[in-house]
Amino acid sequence: MATTLSCGTDSPARTTDTITVFAAATLSTAFGDLATAFTASNPRFSITFNTAGSFTLANQIAQGAPADVFAAADPAAMDLVAASQVSVFATGRAAIIVQAGNPLGIATVADLTDPDVVVVACAPTAACGRLLGDVTQRAGVVVTPRSLEDTVRGVVTKVTLGEADAGIVFATDVIAAGPRASGVELPDDVNVVVRYPISVLSTAPNSPGAQAFIDFVLSPNGQAILASHGFEAP
Repeated sequence: MATTLSCGTDSPARTTDTITVFAAATLSTAFGDLATAFTASNPRFSITFNTAGSFTLANQIAQGAPADVFAAADPAAMDLVAASQVSVFATGRAAIIVQAGNPLGIATVADLTDPDVVVVACAPTAACGRLLGDVTQRAGVVVTPRSLEDTVRGVVTKVTLGEADAGIVFATDVIAAGPRASGVELPDDVNVVVRYPISVLSTAPNSPGAQAFIDFVLSPNGQAILASHGFEAP
């Protein structure tokens, strides 16, 4: 389910100055900080976020949902919408998320094949839905998840609540979970590079505001905020 939140300093903000950003769920925390910093230096703008799985958002946009900016966690989702001037604003990697302290001592992808280990994964409607298949294929193993979650946040929640033992997520999601979870790094030969695209939508009601926000995301200040959340340079 999509989540909506607003960030801005105008009260109330003028409709023409509202920037509607559709962002992949894995970007929620980082983009909240980006919005706070952006509106602090651009007080005439207000930013509203709609967060969900990348492909869910792409389908909403394709069906006419009004949006100015689309930030996805998979370039394939961006290909489904009418976008202009697509830029990769960050890269990242996958990781195994486990319960805090890693009580089962999970160390490799192969450990997830143990039938006693409860593994959860993202549904195909989320960009993270491809991570499990890509990583396990590279590792030469087969892992059958017990459940498929709508967003990466669902995977993180089940692991942090003790309802699952592990899941394969974006490495930044492990960082965002903080002390509620632990992470297991994946070696280069089984890991994947994730590219995060962003664009002004061709149907954007506020394309100037959209471009201003994207320019900030790509700026040194925006990149520093993303780096603080574990995202790597484009």
